[in-house]
Amino acid sequence: MSIHIENLSFSYGEKQILHDINLDIESGENIGIVGVSGCGKSTLLKLLAGLYSVQSGIIEVCGARRPEDIRKNVAMVMQSTMLFPASIKDNITCGHPLSDEAIRQACDAAQLTEWIASLPDGIDTFVGERGGKVSGGQAQRIAIARAIAKNAPVVLLDEATSALDGETSKAVLSALESLTRGKTVVRVSHRPEDLSGCSRIYRLEGGRLYNA
Repeated sequence: MSIHIENLSFSYGEKQILHDINLDIESGENIGIVGVSGCGKSTLLKLLAGLYSVQSGIIEVCGARRPEDIRKNVAMVMQSTMLFPASIKDNITCGHPLSDEAIRQACDAAQLTEWIASLPDGIDTFVGERGGKVSGGQAQRIAIARAIAKNAPVVLLDEATSALDGETSKAVLSALESLTRGKTVVRVSHRPEDLSGCSRIYRLEGGRLYNA
């Protein structure tokens, strides 16, 4: 079992966001969760990523239950990509020791190589504060390269293509295909059409999970 969720509930103060959620995901499965904005999809992913601690119930990812252990097994790509005020290379490695070959492969898979080659400083180009010197599509592909380089067994995608235009979206979709190949994938979206490749799709509504 890659992911096990049992009787999971979560609240922000008095406001209950998730209520008694149960879900098992086998290794290599591609699961989709659809729901309107604000229904708790991102909260569920952050719990699965080990970014939040469980308040009630159980989350187990690749046998790990502690958030710090869960984080080692998970790569996450969000709609609003967070880049550090550093170089493209540093944003991909996040300070971890990676070989030049591993970085090159991640850039190739994320459709970044041609763009990076056109930059005067190449992979050492500074992305600016909050990634302000690169476009949304480029920032998204840097985040995908980061996730590919991490090579985690579980990939979480939070509205990963919803803010992109058509041409950029194609490149990002291709990069996502490279990222998710052979992995356990949970993707969330408010648009059912974004989840067409999933083997199972659930609907999150009123804090509860239903078969879509």
